[in-house]
Amino acid sequence: MNIKHTLFFSAILAGSSLIANAQAKPQDTEFYTPVPPVVTPGKTNADAPSDAIVLFDGKNLDQWTMTDNRGTPASWTVADAILTVNKRSGNIETVKSFGNYQLHIEWRVPANITGEGQARGNSGVFLASLGKGDAGYELQVLDSYNNKTYVNGQAGSIYKQFVPLVNVSKAPGEWQTYDVVWIAPTFNDDTTVKTPARVTVFHNGVLVQNNVTLLGPTQYIGQASYTNAKFGPAPIKLQAHGDRSEPLSFRNIWVREL
Repeated sequence: MNIKHTLFFSAILAGSSLIANAQAKPQDTEFYTPVPPVVTPGKTNADAPSDAIVLFDGKNLDQWTMTDNRGTPASWTVADAILTVNKRSGNIETVKSFGNYQLHIEWRVPANITGEGQARGNSGVFLASLGKGDAGYELQVLDSYNNKTYVNGQAGSIYKQFVPLVNVSKAPGEWQTYDVVWIAPTFNDDTTVKTPARVTVFHNGVLVQNNVTLLGPTQYIGQASYTNAKFGPAPIKLQAHGDRSEPLSFRNIWVREL
């Protein structure tokens, strides 16, 4: 095809496009169904919207159970609308299991915190608990305000996997927030991974994990993988870490199923 033919056919295509656009109407790209459900937002960004499941509102731990003995009421301390870790009793997790969700949780390192590195206000939000102990996918909780440690273990990290984009930690004694969008992994019938887990995290309103693809459940030693991962919805777990520092506190926890 020579240049004249090329120009000729280009003109035909351009003309066809103009005719099609001339015949099109604005209504062709306007949709009226399905209508999104109405959700009433909270009075502040931290308040639970109307379609959220409130996991802790400062009153009781009815939505929680002991991880190592499911069915046993959670035995952490509730006082003054605040939930405080009981390190001697162990981890707690939600009674209900979740697939994909949006999570809001607030946490506070004690103002009189001692220690350094990983021994300074250590805890974790396990976005999907895989049973006893620390099995699952951990979003690290730690005092990272002027506290040096390995960067994939500081606050806002996906523990031992992904470093937060920035460090926006507040000083001990101040309340901090995590807002999380969790996309659970899916698996084929032969247990191989169909789609890996993904997570987006805002720490104190700032993006620190941008839709990262997880390598598998958290591993303290060795590389993460999906070798021992489990199927289906899972509870959300809070960690009672065994360090000697003063225990952390949580408040205002809610989740929206997606």
